[in-house]
Amino acid sequence: MTSATSASSTAPNKTRAPLAITAAVVGALVVAFFIFAGLYSDFLWFQQVGFTNVLTTQWYASAIMFVIGFLGMAVPVYVAIQLAYRLRPGYAKLSSQLDRYQELVEPLRRAATYGIPALLGLFAGFSAATRWETVWVWFNRTPAGTVDPQFGLDVSFYMFELPFYRGLVGFASAVVLIATLLTVAVCYLYGSIHASGRELRISKAARIQIAVLAGLYLALQAVSIWLDQYATLNQTGDLITGANYTDDNATIPGRVILAGIAALVALFFFVTAFIGRWRLPVVGTALLLVAGLLIGTAYPWVVQRFQVDPNAKSLEQPYIQRNIDLTREAYDVKDVEEIPFNAKTDTTAGALREDAETTASIRIIDPALVSPSISQLERFKNYYAFSEDLDVDRYSINGESQDTVIALRELRQDAEDNWVNNTLVYTHGYGLVAAYGNQRSVDGQPVFLESGIPTTGALGDFEPRIYFGEASPEYSIVGAPKDSTPVELDYPSGEEGNSETYNTFEGDGGPKLDSVLNKLVYALKFQSEQIFLSDAVTNESQIMYDRDPSTRVQKVAPYLTLDSDPYPSVVDGRVVWIVDGYTTSDAYPYSRTVGLSTAIADSEDNDQRFALDNINYIRNSVKATVDAYDGSVTLYAWDTEDPILKTWQKIYPSSLQPISEMSGDLMSHVRYPADLFKVQRSILGQYHVTDAGKFYSKTDAWSTPADPQSEAAENLLQPPYYLTLQMPGQEAPTFSLYSTFVPRGTGDSASSVLTGYLAVDADAGAEDGTIGDDYGKMRLLTLPKEVTVPGPGQVQNAFNTDPEVSSLINLLKQGQSKVLNGNLLTLPVGGGLLYVQPVYVQSTGETSYPLLQKVLVAFGDQIAFENTLDEALDSLFGGDSGATAGDTNTPPTDDPIVPETDAGGEADPDTEAGDGGTGGTETGDPATDAEIKAALEEARTAMAERDAALQAGDWTAYGEADKRLSEALARAITLIG
Repeated sequence: MTSATSASSTAPNKTRAPLAITAAVVGALVVAFFIFAGLYSDFLWFQQVGFTNVLTTQWYASAIMFVIGFLGMAVPVYVAIQLAYRLRPGYAKLSSQLDRYQELVEPLRRAATYGIPALLGLFAGFSAATRWETVWVWFNRTPAGTVDPQFGLDVSFYMFELPFYRGLVGFASAVVLIATLLTVAVCYLYGSIHASGRELRISKAARIQIAVLAGLYLALQAVSIWLDQYATLNQTGDLITGANYTDDNATIPGRVILAGIAALVALFFFVTAFIGRWRLPVVGTALLLVAGLLIGTAYPWVVQRFQVDPNAKSLEQPYIQRNIDLTREAYDVKDVEEIPFNAKTDTTAGALREDAETTASIRIIDPALVSPSISQLERFKNYYAFSEDLDVDRYSINGESQDTVIALRELRQDAEDNWVNNTLVYTHGYGLVAAYGNQRSVDGQPVFLESGIPTTGALGDFEPRIYFGEASPEYSIVGAPKDSTPVELDYPSGEEGNSETYNTFEGDGGPKLDSVLNKLVYALKFQSEQIFLSDAVTNESQIMYDRDPSTRVQKVAPYLTLDSDPYPSVVDGRVVWIVDGYTTSDAYPYSRTVGLSTAIADSEDNDQRFALDNINYIRNSVKATVDAYDGSVTLYAWDTEDPILKTWQKIYPSSLQPISEMSGDLMSHVRYPADLFKVQRSILGQYHVTDAGKFYSKTDAWSTPADPQSEAAENLLQPPYYLTLQMPGQEAPTFSLYSTFVPRGTGDSASSVLTGYLAVDADAGAEDGTIGDDYGKMRLLTLPKEVTVPGPGQVQNAFNTDPEVSSLINLLKQGQSKVLNGNLLTLPVGGGLLYVQPVYVQSTGETSYPLLQKVLVAFGDQIAFENTLDEALDSLFGGDSGATAGDTNTPPTDDPIVPETDAGGEADPDTEAGDGGTGGTETGDPATDAEIKAALEEARTAMAERDAALQAGDWTAYGEADKRLSEALARAITLIG
C-alpha cells in the first residue's frame, strides 16, 4: 500500500519535470530571439546608413570590457575563497554555533565557491561594459599641446588619462576589498580565525592572505590619494575653478604626504605577512587616520582662515589669472577682439548713410511669430504642417546674400487613421517655404522667394520630398516593384487641389524588408503584425525609422553633443538638414564649469535636455548633414585641431569626411551654431575681464538681458539673433550672430543699461572645402560707463509707455485683434545702437494668423512707430536716415488682402491657404457675385481711408473707416458662404 502510494505521488512529478524544462527552454528561446531582433535591427540600420563600424566597435569594445570586468572580479574572488578554504587548519576547535553554520554551508559550498565569484563577476562585467569609452579613449588619447600651469602636464592627461587611472584604481580597490571580506568570512567559518573572549587567534596561512590583501588595498589607496592631487585642478571653489593658494600650499602637498604614509602602511602589512606581528600595521593605520584629519583637513583650513582670507586678493591673484586664461582657452574665446565703442545717443539726419548695406538687410520677419502665417498661406492640406519656430538662413539671390526665414512642409499624420494610410500612403512631406527676411507685403504677409506646390521660386530645381524631418512619423514603409502603381501620396494637384499625385520612393532610405526574417524582426520592433502579414510589403519595400535628423546623427556619432536647432537648407539640388556637433569635457584644468542646459536656456529654448550636463570645455568639432529625401548622414571634421575629435577619429576610423569634401554650396549655408554662442556669451559675461584684480572685485560682471517679451516671473534670457550686419572693424556686412550684455545684478541692484555687444562672424564663405578667414571671429563692443545706452528691457518699456505708441497700439487692438511684439533686434549702426521691433496684428478667430503692420525703432532715447521700417528710420533720423530699408517698396501679395484676410488677419475659411485668395469670390450666381464685388470695393475704399486717417493722426476718422472695413469684409464673407 505504501509503495503504491509513493509511486502514484512521484508520477506527476516525473511528468511535470519535462514540461517545466520545456517551458523554460521555450521561454529562454523567446527572450533570446527578442534580444537577437533588437541587435539585428540595429545592425541593419547601421549597415544601411553606412556606419556599421560604429555599431561593431561598440559591440566589440563592450564585449571585451565585459570579459575583462568579469574575469577581473571573478578570478581574484575565486582564488581568495579557494585559498582561504584549502589552507584552513585541519583540526580547528570550533564552537557549537560554527559547527551548525558549517553543516548548513557545506552542502552548498561547491556551488557558492563558483557561484559567488560568477555573480560578482557578472555585475562587474556589466559595469565595465558601460565604461568602455573611458578605456578606448585612454588607448587612443591625443595630446592637446597645452600644459597646465600647476603640474606642467598636457591637458589631455586630465581629459583622457586621469579618469582612466582613477576608474582603474577604484575597480581594483573594490575587487581587493570584496576579496578581503570574503577571505575573513571563510577563515572565520572554518576556524582559521578564532575569537575566544579577548583573545584572537589567526592561523599563519590566514594571516599571510589577509595581510597581503590589506597591504594591496592600502597600496591602492596610496595611488588614489596621489591621483587626488591632480583632481584639485577641476574642483569648483567659491572664487574659481582649479587649485587656489590653499590647494597649492596645503592641500596638494598634504595629499602627497598622505599618499606616502598610505604606501608605508601598506608595506607594514606586507611585513606582517612574514613576521606575524600586527602592531606595525595597526599603529600605521591609526597614524594614517590621524594624518588624514590633521594634514588633509585641519592644516588647509588653518591656511585658508588665517593666511589667505586676510590677504585673498594678493595671494589668489596668480591662480585667478590661471582660471581666466584657461577658461577662455577651453571655451575658445581667448581671441575675442574687444573694441571700445563710444556709442552715440543723438539722432541726426543722414546718420545711417555709411550703414546703408546693413540697413537694407535688417530682418523684420520674426521666425518665432510667422509660423501661423506660413501655415495658413502655404499648408494647402491638413496633412502638412510647419514647425512652430522657423529657421534663419541665407541664400544668394541675383548675386546678393539674402537673409531668409525658411520652413519645411512636413507630414502631419492623423493618429486615428488606419495602418495602411499612416504607413504606406502618408509617408513624406513636400517642399519648403522661404520668405525674405527684410520684406513684407502691403498687407503685412511674408514675401516668399520659394513657395507653392509644386515648389517654385528663386532656389531653382531641387528634390522636394521630405522623408526625414523633425516631424516625420515613427516609421514608414516605402518603395515598390517598378511596374506597380504608386501609393505614396506626393501632393495635391489640380486647380482646386481636389486631385492628388502619388510617388514611389526610389532611393536607399532604410533597411529592406526582403526576407521573412527582416519582416518578422521589424514586426516585433514596432509591435505591428501588419508589417509581417500585409501583401503591400514586398521584397522591394524599405522601412524608414529614426527619421529625426538629430537622432540619426547622434546614433552614428554617439560621442557628440548636438546643437538643439538643426536647420534645413537647399544644397546642391537637395534639401538637407545641417546639424552642429560638439565635443565636450568636464575635466579641463582650471576652466570654469557650467551646466550646458542652463547656459543655452532662453525664451526660445527652455527645455532641460540633461539632468547632469556640466562641461568646462567645448568645440564645434563636427558639421553633419542629413539628406531629407533618403536620410543619408555625412559627418565633416570641422575643428581638426580638437584633441577629443582626433581621439574619436582613431576609435571610429573612416566615419568622418574632411572639410575638403564640402561643396561651396554647402559651405555657404554653414553658420556659427547658436548653442555654442550661448555658452560663450555666458562665459564672457564674467571672463571678458582679463585682469585678475578686477576679476576678483567683480565690479564689471555682465549678464545676458531678459527677453522683453517673456513673462517677468519667468525671467527667460533674450536669445541671440542671426542678422546680416557690419561690426566696427569689418569692411562689409556679413551674416552674423549677436547678443547684448547688461550689468549683472539682482533685485534693486540690477540695471538694464547696455554694457556690451557681442557678435560673431557666422558666414563660412562659399568656396569648396575652404572655411572663410573671418568665420568664428568674435568682436565685443564695450560701452563706456559714462555713456548711458538703454538696454533691451528699457527700450521695450519705452515702447510700451510712449503715449503716441500706446494710442496706436490701442487702435490696432480694436475689435477682436491682438498685438504681438516681434523680436527686439539691436544693430550697431549710425555710430550707436539701433533697436528694431516688428509689430504684428492678429485677430482672435480660429483661422487667424499674424500680419506685420507696424515697425518700432529706437536710437538713444528717441523712438518712432511707422508702417514700414524705412518710414520709421526716416522719422527717427530727422526725416531722412540716409539709407533705405529692405521694405522700402513693399510688394503686393498675389491678390489683395480681401476677402482672404480681414483687418485683423483672419483668413477666409473657404479660401484654402495658398490658392491665391480667388477661389471663394465666385459663386456661380451673377447677382451674388456682383454683391461680393461691391462689398470688396467698399472694403478697399474703407481701407484706403483708414490708412489716410492714420497718417493724418485723425483717430476718429480712423475708427469709422476701420468699422466700415470690418462690416464690408463680414458681408463679403457671408455672401461667399
